[in-house]
Amino acid sequence: MSIRFDDRVAIVTGAGNGLGKSHALQLAARGAKVVVNDLGGAVDGSGGSSDAAKAVVAEIEAAGGEAIANGANVTDMAQVEALVAEAMDKWGRVDILVNNAGVLRDKSFSNVELDDFSFVLDVHLMGSVNCSKAVWGIMREQNYGRIAMTTSSSGLYGNFGQTNYGAAKMGVIGLMNTLVIEGAKYGIKVNALSPCAATRMTEDIIPENLLELLTPESVTPALLYIVSDDSPNRTIITAGAGTYARTIVYETGGKWLPEEDRTPEKIAENWAEIADAATQAEYTSGNDQTTNMLTKAANGLGIKI
Repeated sequence: MSIRFDDRVAIVTGAGNGLGKSHALQLAARGAKVVVNDLGGAVDGSGGSSDAAKAVVAEIEAAGGEAIANGANVTDMAQVEALVAEAMDKWGRVDILVNNAGVLRDKSFSNVELDDFSFVLDVHLMGSVNCSKAVWGIMREQNYGRIAMTTSSSGLYGNFGQTNYGAAKMGVIGLMNTLVIEGAKYGIKVNALSPCAATRMTEDIIPENLLELLTPESVTPALLYIVSDDSPNRTIITAGAGTYARTIVYETGGKWLPEEDRTPEKIAENWAEIADAATQAEYTSGNDQTTNMLTKAANGLGIKI
């Protein structure tokens, strides 16, 4: 099976360099028409220039593809709406959104300024919200859409000095989970990519002799898969240096305690059973948790359900 994107229109944010550039080039190589969005700022979000996005467009066009450059700031909804309108005016549809734009302002929590904390959340989380909101109605009308969030191990597991980045990157997982539910009947699938790549953001924290293994090009195949026609849904795929994996959030089955035992001491006493990984399950809705807890309570109280 060959994965192609002929007649599909894709928007890739932060596509002037690194991962976004790789995503845009490979989508175009497989037939997609691509909006190459990039504000053109530094890693910390300062400055701005459309030169990088235009260079990517030129590369796509030289290879026989179709693309347009756009310099919208993903934190500005009016600019995002104009970006989407430009795609619609040019090609009449938007099939794929890759939320990739990002910045870093790393400091330990004791030293980080709240303005820097908020700015990182605005770009990663609200940028993803803005772009997803701007294409949502179009995808519903088309009864087709593929949205990719970009998460990170910093959000999934934590990383020193990245409370702002980690909070934002876990936030997009919550966004994904609910968009999956709301988009299901409209043919919209939403997934997340957790990349490990050598980019401007990682070049200062990874040993130089390993950087050459962590190419953006080794990550992009995972992105192409999760925005394809036959993509999974509600999936976090991790990718780096040629290794691909799936991240899953589990919850243990837990243990019901009668009212007289609902104390911290009894929780401690029963902790091994409460935390037993053998009973864990992957939930696909917050209702799954409620159902599990009420079922256990009903069984414990002898209530028929």
